[in-house]
Amino acid sequence: MTRDSAAPEVRVRDLTVVYKTPAGELPAVSGVSLTLTPGTITGVVGESGSGKSTLALSLLNAVQPPGRIAAGSVEIDGLGDVLHLGGEDLRRTRGRKVGYVFQAAQSSLNPLKTVGKQLLDLGRSHDVADLRALVADAKALLARMGLDGARVLDSHQHELSGGMRQRVGIMLALVLNAQVVVLDEPTTALDMITQATILRIIREVHEERALTTLVITHDVGAVAEVADDLAVMYGGRVVEHGPIAEVLGTPRHPYTQGLIRAIPRLSGDISLARALPGRPPTLGTLPVAGCVFRERCDKRMEICETVEPETVTYDGRTVACHAAGRPAPVKRREYA
Repeated sequence: MTRDSAAPEVRVRDLTVVYKTPAGELPAVSGVSLTLTPGTITGVVGESGSGKSTLALSLLNAVQPPGRIAAGSVEIDGLGDVLHLGGEDLRRTRGRKVGYVFQAAQSSLNPLKTVGKQLLDLGRSHDVADLRALVADAKALLARMGLDGARVLDSHQHELSGGMRQRVGIMLALVLNAQVVVLDEPTTALDMITQATILRIIREVHEERALTTLVITHDVGAVAEVADDLAVMYGGRVVEHGPIAEVLGTPRHPYTQGLIRAIPRLSGDISLARALPGRPPTLGTLPVAGCVFRERCDKRMEICETVEPETVTYDGRTVACHAAGRPAPVKRREYA
């Protein structure tokens, strides 16, 4: 893919997000550093509760109480540190500069207004001069996603299926020509054919509009279809990050290896697919010291009990694991 210099770089540095609980403030995201290269699609994968959506919301400075961003920065070229924006500047950034597709599509739709009226409200709130052109662009985007644009714009939320609402959310995130787009589980509730269509549209629009895109998902196979880079999260930390072909082809962190082994096979010996043992930690069960993955790790060592692994760079890839110097590559597989 050709990387466009006009696309902005996003730099997340030492980001920590905590949530207030009866046991005190506990970290949902802990010391995360991640760079989204201009013009690329970065996928973030991990089980539920790994901190993916909290990380995504931080790019909009949209973490809500009882959560708060306790430390770190989120710098976007041309905007500066988003975490320092407030009031009108922050409102204009959301949607106009950074587009967001929420995991629950209905969360971004007003049940009392048609989609078209919400689109016009969005345009007016961001001082769009040509509202007719905005509507035409919205219809074109919806048509590319297999929908009748005029009918959808004239519909209320309850008149649309879950998959249709999800595609409306994607349209609303793209229609103002935001340069950074965050998609949180964009293919949730879609059948396989529609999912493939949405993934194709995401890639096409990304390239045509020179975007920097972040895709949050639990589906390794889906993100393999569109992403250039892959970040793997566990327990609020990025445990591995690098070019997607390398991360999936020769994973270095035991958690990444486990995720790949757990993917059901379409052919061959289906018994080779093995679920990860145990369960991911919750805010209340995160260890206060040592490696967050050690309870489920087949490469657990004594040092893992007390010392949190540092993030180390190997040939342009990062990994946080005491055993990373002795990786056990997983055989490369095709993802369909």
